[in-house]
Amino acid sequence: MNINILVGLLIPFIGTTLGAAMVFILKNEISDKLQKLLTGFAAGVMVAASFWSLLSPALESSKHMGKLAFLPAAIGFLLGTGFLLFLDMVTPHMHMDKQDEGPNSKFKRTTKLILAVTLHNIPEGMAVGVVYAGVISENAGISAAGALALALGIAIQNFPEGAIVSMPLLSEGMPKSKTFIWGMLSGIVEPIAGLITIIAAGFVVPVMPYFLSFAAGAMMYVVVEELIPEMSEGKHSNLGTIAFSLGFVLMMVLDVSLG
Repeated sequence: MNINILVGLLIPFIGTTLGAAMVFILKNEISDKLQKLLTGFAAGVMVAASFWSLLSPALESSKHMGKLAFLPAAIGFLLGTGFLLFLDMVTPHMHMDKQDEGPNSKFKRTTKLILAVTLHNIPEGMAVGVVYAGVISENAGISAAGALALALGIAIQNFPEGAIVSMPLLSEGMPKSKTFIWGMLSGIVEPIAGLITIIAAGFVVPVMPYFLSFAAGAMMYVVVEELIPEMSEGKHSNLGTIAFSLGFVLMMVLDVSLG
């Protein structure tokens, strides 16, 4: 496999790792204002990436279908959303219930948080994998620079996510070194999911638009279900909205300028 593709798959993981390293810099807890800024920024990046890096190429590669060119993107998007909906029904959400009872409540909340964030990193890894599969196939309207833009965008989004994962674990009493390791490991599924997607997509190039839009639907589900509620509830919601706009514009600039 091309070394550039391997580097592209690892870039989001590096973003998560750098974010997790914030436990060595920040205090024991993230302030409400900072959390809204980080969450809003991450949501903006993911929304822009879903359209410019995933849905737009999916629509472009289906142009030969004429007036039905929307069909693969629509079906794939709904399947991606449905897939994440199913996963959320059988696993915990990112926002943990602080009212858990029992002597092991802290352990349960910590375990749930790690599991939930790791799970929600899967569609991001798939998204990077599917655009690089499009580069390999050379018929999905995706350039190597465009794929790199998505990888960088998700890495930028993963930086605040890594901090959002690690800091609550620290506040639960976990040592900083272990908190960093768990935060870092929550992102290891991304290059793995990306690699698996590339391998699978290599056998099903004709349905590349479905793969692209599936990843977009999964990412948008995470935004709507998890990130937007976190950034907009309570006080200082305007900070989350401002950060959302900045993240959206940054990802748009990256994709358009590099793509």
